[in-house]
Amino acid sequence: MTGPFSRPALLCNSQSGSHDPAIRDAIEEACRAAGTPLAATFELPDAEIPDATELKLQHIDLLIVWTGDGTINAAAAQAARWDGAILPLPGGTLNLLSKALHGDRPAPEILADALSGKGRRRAIPTARSDAGEAFITVIAGPATRWAEVRETMRQDGLVEAGRAAPDALDKMTNAPGVRVAGQSKSYAAVILTPTETGIRADGILTENAGDVLRHGFAWLGGDFRDGPSEELAIGETVILESDAPIGLEYDGELAETPSPARFGLGMSAVDFIATT
Repeated sequence: MTGPFSRPALLCNSQSGSHDPAIRDAIEEACRAAGTPLAATFELPDAEIPDATELKLQHIDLLIVWTGDGTINAAAAQAARWDGAILPLPGGTLNLLSKALHGDRPAPEILADALSGKGRRRAIPTARSDAGEAFITVIAGPATRWAEVRETMRQDGLVEAGRAAPDALDKMTNAPGVRVAGQSKSYAAVILTPTETGIRADGILTENAGDVLRHGFAWLGGDFRDGPSEELAIGETVILESDAPIGLEYDGELAETPSPARFGLGMSAVDFIATT
């Protein structure tokens, strides 16, 4: 179990659509109640994500990251080889890393547990490639266009998302798919999940209209992994191939890479706090 922290800092984004002043007040109060008031606050977009040097300079020992998965990913990259720990809290759309480490719980409750020592400090497995590093999942393939529709819905509403959906549906069903090297079957998306024993590759199933609709709703409504899929491989390295450049989503952030693309199992260069 971890001991109490003495100098926590908060990283948040005041312009995020998920930013709630009441939750922020509760986070600050949880720190005060634990006898460890916030030593610093890094508020995006005005401030920058702190790197390891800045955290060491301010003697921060816990970075509370109350944002979405993409910003948590960026914060972990910036804090690499820092001797403190990161506590991800649910502050985005999907909150996949927070759920993996804490379950589906409110941010102040998670923070109170961590500050009272009810947590475990550890590095976590990651999936790495030349295009980036993921702490939860890499999604590869033309179905990643649904992420753009989801962001449009979050920013501009359901009507605008409805206008963008047909193009995502067309790419999902007609664009060149992605396959695991050595296998013949291609998929609209392959989901790569880093685990303690290797990177697991799952291909999403789009064999009929029902499968396609289920994936569309899964992407728009929450966790894209809720759609139908099948396990393809697990290993320390997974190579993906396609007849076109491969669209990627790393923990919610979009990218693209040439084919073939190699993904290797790694461990995070900074510790995280898990409370479940």
